[in-house]
Amino acid sequence: MEKKFRMVHNNFNVYDLSKSLQFYEDAFDMKMVKKIAADDYSYIIVYLSDGNSDHLLELTWIKGMERPYDLGDNEFHLAFEVNDFAAAKVRHRQMGCICHENEEMGIYFVNDPDGYWIEVMPAKKEN
Repeated sequence: MEKKFRMVHNNFNVYDLSKSLQFYEDAFDMKMVKKIAADDYSYIIVYLSDGNSDHLLELTWIKGMERPYDLGDNEFHLAFEVNDFAAAKVRHRQMGCICHENEEMGIYFVNDPDGYWIEVMPAKKEN
């Protein structure tokens, strides 16, 4: 039997879960679809959906983390495509979260509250 792999989620560990949840709702209209918490609340895992794809973003909060996570060189990112690229850019500019623009490629990046980069690109036009 052939094995078929399907990506289902990406995880970001977050320092302030409430702040991250608000950011992803404000910036990308993401909503919580599942929440898991340890009995002793030593960790909380929240799954967010964009409502348009099956892929989820998992945010993990760990009790006792006393500082924001060290992201090293931050050479990884998530990417969103959006139908109204210009409106999205205005929204993110108003939020003050755009951290890099590459006009030659027609994309930009935003920073979430923990410093993770998220790429924003225009949706591909169907021919």
